[in-house]
Amino acid sequence: MNESEARSALLVRAYETVPPAQTGGHWSEDDRAWATQAALQSVGEHAGAAAFIGRRSQIAAERLCARDSGAKYVWRAMTWRPWIGWALALLAFAFGLAADAVGPARQINVLAPPLLVLLVWNLVVYAVLLLRAVTRRAGAAAPHPGPLSQLLARAAHAVASERRMEQLAPPLTAFASDWARASAGLTASRLARILHWAAAAFAGGALFGMYLRGIAFEYRAGWGSTFLDASAVHALLSVVLGPAAAISGIALPDVAGLAAIRAGVSPGENAARWIHLYAVTLALSVLLPRTLMALRNYLAERRMVNRFPLSLDEAYFQAIARAQHGVAAEIRVLPYSFHPNQQAALGLHTLMLQVFGPGSEVSVAPAVAFGAEDALDAALIPGAPVALVAALFSLTATPERENHGAFIDALAARLPPATPFAVLIDEAAFGQRFDQQGATDRRLQRRAAWQRMLAATGRVPVFVDLEGKDFTDAGRALRAAIDTAPARAAQG
Repeated sequence: MNESEARSALLVRAYETVPPAQTGGHWSEDDRAWATQAALQSVGEHAGAAAFIGRRSQIAAERLCARDSGAKYVWRAMTWRPWIGWALALLAFAFGLAADAVGPARQINVLAPPLLVLLVWNLVVYAVLLLRAVTRRAGAAAPHPGPLSQLLARAAHAVASERRMEQLAPPLTAFASDWARASAGLTASRLARILHWAAAAFAGGALFGMYLRGIAFEYRAGWGSTFLDASAVHALLSVVLGPAAAISGIALPDVAGLAAIRAGVSPGENAARWIHLYAVTLALSVLLPRTLMALRNYLAERRMVNRFPLSLDEAYFQAIARAQHGVAAEIRVLPYSFHPNQQAALGLHTLMLQVFGPGSEVSVAPAVAFGAEDALDAALIPGAPVALVAALFSLTATPERENHGAFIDALAARLPPATPFAVLIDEAAFGQRFDQQGATDRRLQRRAAWQRMLAATGRVPVFVDLEGKDFTDAGRALRAAIDTAPARAAQG
């Protein structure tokens, strides 16, 4: 899946994971089915999941942008424009060309030429980059976008949301945020490449301008110091300019030669060799490393552009992959000391359809009695991996680690490998039991109790009112719980 397909996938996901009422009428279940069939006709049912999802996303995104001007606007705002990098590099070259790298006095102090500032700045940048690399390796952490890339990502989100937020459909604000996060690594590589190219272009412009002015004017070179004598200056310049002298074959003056061009003793000498030496030094320390680093970031960028690192293990993408082969999502719900009524069962079905797509098959097992968690009926456990197994509790129950927690542990331990598992907490009965006065505080306290109890297992409960009408927030929470559960389990 390339960058364009991944961006399309997140745009379409934003529309297909909210109720139709929030799409502004621009996307429906019929459109969803049409996109699936069109992709099947395009790539076939035997294509890989990434190819199928990518093609389906592009087809759906084209229809969305044709219908919804807001989607088209945000899509364009979140699309990278290659000319930006070239424009900034040309601008940096122009600034370097305009800058006088020698000085208006046409007198070069070989100990502190204006080019020295550029040299020192780049060395500081290299030190910072090296420190970050060492810190990452020592911490064995995954690469994290730097502050500049994060700033650029926030700027892109701001551009996407330039219109008043209430004028943007909820899917578009979600897409802008999702894409900014998903593309953070690619943004970091692009920004680093641009900065390296700009630094190299600025240095190149400064050198070109210096030589261009040297044709029309004669520059003189000398030195002066309150604390250093000619021998100390010779030792210092041998370190700074020695590599350039060895490569170019332009010899540094000896101690006597340096003493002869000291300020106050003589007006100095023709600055040609000093300009050459500092130009070679700048090429070695700025042009070459910056170009190599820009090339490295460019190659990393191209890899991500052609093979975008978008995980397809999420419940939404797995539902699309199942639709490619005509396989319905099977969801098994196991209540504990709780008997959901017919309205709650309908709510469960609606929630799962929203998360796993049309055709999902939801089965609710008989409730496990309180205290029976140690003797689970084997018939309750699916024999093969299914789309989801969910333990269902009521918020009216006070969570107990030795009962509710033991049920969760026992159930999770008996599931087939790679079976997604989630914990659902129904709030319907809790809201009906307590009066409105103080009900919010009580609900928050009870939620916190469940969260504390589950924290030891690394799981996050999904709170939902199964007798309600809007399952948008619960659907997002369930998807997040499913998608992050393996990472939490690995950490535990």
